[in-house]
Amino acid sequence: MSINIDLSGRKAIVFGIANDKSIAWHIAKRLDEAGCRIAAAYQERNEQSALPLMRELKNPIFAQCDVTDDALLDSFFNKVKNEFGEIDFLIHSIAFAKKEHLRGKFIDADRKGYHLAHDVSSYSLIELIKRSVPLMKNGGSVVAMTYIGSEKVIPNYNVMGAAKAALEAGIRYAANDLGEQKIRVNGISAGPIPTLAASGISGFGETVMNHAHKSPMKRLVTADEVADCALFLCSDLSKAITGQIIHVDAGYSIMGN
Repeated sequence: MSINIDLSGRKAIVFGIANDKSIAWHIAKRLDEAGCRIAAAYQERNEQSALPLMRELKNPIFAQCDVTDDALLDSFFNKVKNEFGEIDFLIHSIAFAKKEHLRGKFIDADRKGYHLAHDVSSYSLIELIKRSVPLMKNGGSVVAMTYIGSEKVIPNYNVMGAAKAALEAGIRYAANDLGEQKIRVNGISAGPIPTLAASGISGFGETVMNHAHKSPMKRLVTADEVADCALFLCSDLSKAITGQIIHVDAGYSIMGN
């Protein structure tokens, strides 16, 4: 059965497109297919893999941006403001931690690395929301990506688990702050998907196999299935949902082991 969600005339900012495997890319495609115009931010290191994808979208705007660089953020949001005027959606699909902190023991993380993981993976949501809200003049929807490693111990996820826990708390507090402005803030906790970011986690292949074995549906989820949930959270079908973390993980999160 096909469900048609029409987002014609709407505009979205998408952070996190690195290549065609990125969850952010699949979300951008879903929104684009629904008629939404996309403003995509990419990092300089991903330029060669991200830029060709822009040709697949209908009249997007795009620019290099790094959430830890205020000058680049200013430039990007000025471009969005000048081109779009207003926006409706913000997609936050970015996370980073040093590879040495995605293996071994959580308590071995150093102060600098811990701060970096939280800056990029958690605080960035607050920074992007603050810059997006003035452009959301008629309400809007913010969707951030998270993972069950925020709730339970996943081997080697370590400092990223703490950062995602902070991200999820931020989602709830931001939802409370922005509710009266008709801006909704939600998170999607996706099952493990082979992406560029995931490749840095030690033992990720074993995590993937464990997920498929233990989830009630006995399978992994796809990036397109996660994108379907993001499309729902951007649509008016979810207009009474805010501050929630929705698990798109084939049921893995309900299991006791």
